[in-house]
Amino acid sequence: GDPIRVLVTGAAGQIAYSLLYSIAKGDVFGKEQPLVLVLLDITPMMTVLEGVVMELQDCALPLLREVIPTDKEEVAFKDLDIAILVGSMPRREGMERKDLLKANVKIFKSQGAALDKYAKKTVKVVVVGNPANTNCLIASKSAPSIPKENFSCLTRLDHNRAKSQIALKLGVTSNDVKNVIIWGNHSSTQYPDVNHAKVNVKGKEVGVYEAIKDDSWLKGDFILTVQQRGAAVIKARKLSSAMSAAKAICDHVRDIWFGTPAGEFVSMGVISDGNSYGVPEDLLYSFPVVIKDKTWKFVEGLPINDFSREKMDLTAKELTEEKETAVEFLSSA
Repeated sequence: GDPIRVLVTGAAGQIAYSLLYSIAKGDVFGKEQPLVLVLLDITPMMTVLEGVVMELQDCALPLLREVIPTDKEEVAFKDLDIAILVGSMPRREGMERKDLLKANVKIFKSQGAALDKYAKKTVKVVVVGNPANTNCLIASKSAPSIPKENFSCLTRLDHNRAKSQIALKLGVTSNDVKNVIIWGNHSSTQYPDVNHAKVNVKGKEVGVYEAIKDDSWLKGDFILTVQQRGAAVIKARKLSSAMSAAKAICDHVRDIWFGTPAGEFVSMGVISDGNSYGVPEDLLYSFPVVIKDKTWKFVEGLPINDFSREKMDLTAKELTEEKETAVEFLSSA
């Protein structure tokens, strides 16, 4: 078949270093799908990026038709089928969240405009760079001719973290755990919800609360562990999550491309318009979704208890505040 054009931004960085090989060898778009990889980074990183290109060539991967390293948006965003926006301004020590937002509004306004101008209108855009939800919203607002539904941000890493914590607690594999939910922001206010999750224990599917029989752990340490996992990795590694982030990106994009398995839903940050869970409109908020024919739909009708409601509202409030700050910067960016 014809190759698809896949952009990865921040391509000289450490998440991309873990991600590019998986994409290029067919783990994401399938073993039959040839591709052109477009790698964007800032000008000072171009020498490093040349090294990444050499390595991709040296992997001798049959699906990889071409690798295009660039520091120019008009090259990077041209005719894209999918854009994975990993690059963002990282938070430096002593930096306020506000400063971080301001720097990123500039980046994602510019990249949104480039998507609007150069990419296919069917392009799928996945934002990874933090603050991912708000960066994604800004990119979408800056690309008015591309459907809002085509934009999503990564909360799959949090989703995978939640699955894995449940699996570890029960001594099963993470494949035995399904339908955990991450609600809200990819930040420490996110709400990992296992009220609707199921686990396969000795061939029988049971609810997670029933299987674990430890409500105080599920409402306490479990939630905190998932919310603060990113910080815990940084503390231990002195670097942020890269291997697990890259794996989550692969999972997220593969599900967009091929759909979710029957009877299962996944977590993705998507536009909140038309949701039935009382989340304000025009936020990029993580919901449970099912995907078919490259189109996602909210999982509807899940009962929400008071404990969940409070946590869902808290993270919505944070996202609303972030959005207001970002939109202020947007008008002056």
